[in-house]
Amino acid sequence: MELLEQKILNEGRVLSESVIKVDSFLNHQIDPVLMQQIGGEFADRFANEGVTKIITLESSGIAPAQMTGLSLGVPAIFARKRKSLTLIDQLYSASVHSFTKNETNEISVSKDYITSDDKVLILDDFLANGQAVLGLMNIVEQAGASLAGVGIVIEKGFQDGGKILREQGIRVESLATIASLANQKITFTKEGASV
Repeated sequence: MELLEQKILNEGRVLSESVIKVDSFLNHQIDPVLMQQIGGEFADRFANEGVTKIITLESSGIAPAQMTGLSLGVPAIFARKRKSLTLIDQLYSASVHSFTKNETNEISVSKDYITSDDKVLILDDFLANGQAVLGLMNIVEQAGASLAGVGIVIEKGFQDGGKILREQGIRVESLATIASLANQKITFTKEGASV
């Protein structure tokens, strides 16, 4: 997605050879016009998959998931990283390790919102090592729901997450795939090229 790649080039800050900061438009401050276009792009890519629900992790996946849900006309669910007073039982849960924060969280979704009748699209802001997606897949499996695929706003193609998922036969659609962050330079993988 050319618009997203330009936004990454213009506003992204390379912090190391494995970390890029895009908090000016994706995961702190949200660019609603860009999110609307991201949602439309995911909706187009998964239009024929019969998606009934979208699932993501709080908090950075919520904006793209909500806009995709709006475009597809389906609910967006976010897995909580911490239990609240109102979310205490009847939960699907999985452990997820965050590469960026170097911490493990137990994520949870109420059994009220995902069932065996659902066809679920997993959405997330970043794909690095694939741990968040694997945790969300675990929740989809616990519910007995089927997986429509995985939508990723930014994939770090130089890390193993995308490869691990694709080797399992999972459809992964990434809107921008970063090939390298070496020497403080952002390089993208060309669309259609293998990662």
